[in-house]
Amino acid sequence: MMLNLQACGVFGEIEEQLSSRAFPAPPSDGRKPFERDRDRIVQARAFRRLAGKTQVFTSRASDHFRSRLTHTIEVAQVARQVAAALGLNVDLAETLALVHDIGHPPFGHAGERALDECLKRHGLRFDHNLHALRIVERFEQRYAGHRGLNLTLGAREGIIKHSRDYSEGEHPELAEYFLSQRPPLEAQIIDLADEIAYLTADLDDGVESGLLEVRHIRDHVGILRKSYAAVQQAHAGAQEKYIFHDALQAMQKTLVLDLIRTTRENVAAIGAQSLADIRNSDHRLAVFSPQAEAERLEEKRYLYDTLYTCPELELEHSKAAEVVTELFDFWVNEPEELPEAYYAEVESEGLARVVADYIAGMTDNFILLRYADVRRKVRTSLALWPKRH
Repeated sequence: MMLNLQACGVFGEIEEQLSSRAFPAPPSDGRKPFERDRDRIVQARAFRRLAGKTQVFTSRASDHFRSRLTHTIEVAQVARQVAAALGLNVDLAETLALVHDIGHPPFGHAGERALDECLKRHGLRFDHNLHALRIVERFEQRYAGHRGLNLTLGAREGIIKHSRDYSEGEHPELAEYFLSQRPPLEAQIIDLADEIAYLTADLDDGVESGLLEVRHIRDHVGILRKSYAAVQQAHAGAQEKYIFHDALQAMQKTLVLDLIRTTRENVAAIGAQSLADIRNSDHRLAVFSPQAEAERLEEKRYLYDTLYTCPELELEHSKAAEVVTELFDFWVNEPEELPEAYYAEVESEGLARVVADYIAGMTDNFILLRYADVRRKVRTSLALWPKRH
């Protein structure tokens, strides 16, 4: 049986089905549906705000650290390469890569955890994938005829399913997104492209910050050690920082090629000849090989142990949680202090969800400004409060 991976991607009649939109769109100007999605995302205000949101570092100032936006661009670079090599729909893959982090709140994962804890007290949860869907369907108001970006069904499915599966029982509101089936390969590769991009970048930024040392990384991260040795042999006498940079690129290439090869082998193993075969598989087909997966986990554990949870960043995370929690509690107790557009949504969406929506849309800098403003208001209010006699 001849393997035709393009037949398993989002093309032809399948593309027509997945390119449907909730509202009629103007006639095409030569761009394909997923190209138009990509352009709408890039022009969205929420996308631009990613430039002001934490990837790993918040207060440690450097123009060279990744932001959530530059990380997103790096993910798109990897996704395009993988999709092209597999013969998939590169436009859809790039679109999903560019939108995959649009639902993240300020302060990176620390902000997300804090917001989730706040919502738990109200019987709700914060999920950045589901919040991303709310952004593209509700909060981006760019068109006269409707709310949202009016993205294709394929883009919206990929937003919620690129990194995990949802059950229709728990999320009946997502029923239109084929919850009982696997997402297309274009969506499946995004989570792995994300892993490849941040595993490479976080080692780079960790060394740049001074929190990680190249020698220590080599001693504890096998995939980097092998890449470093190969580069060092080819460029004897070169400075460590240049060998390290080349080693990072070699490590990334190793993971990219492994993902391409393993995905191709997995598709062949089930005899897939169409997107329907991909959707009906009992497991995701875009994965790393067992060896690469073991190396990925080793590096990820190393980053958690030495960087993500180091005392310097834990202090930043603690402050982030304090800011998010105090602001959430303030607006829940004083909803009239919310911006008018958000206050108008309280009756239909519920107060806790609206407050979370407002906070999640902020950049790191803006939330700190609002925090300072709120604390001034609280201090002023307390000062004016009649003293007890």
